[in-house]
Amino acid sequence: MNKIKILYYLLAIAFGVFMIIFGGFDDSPGAQLIGLIVIITVIAVAIKNRKKTHK
Repeated sequence: MNKIKILYYLLAIAFGVFMIIFGGFDDSPGAQLIGLIVIITVIAVAIKNRKKTHK
């Protein structure tokens, strides 16, 4: 993976963490769920891309 993709993945995970924390302060379970979905999706895509490049 190149450095740009890694940077995008890290920014997306940071955004997901922000949404979880902000949703907790705002008492919004929807925002927390969106943050969790973002984090899980980014991790799944990163693993999928990593496996695809190492075949």
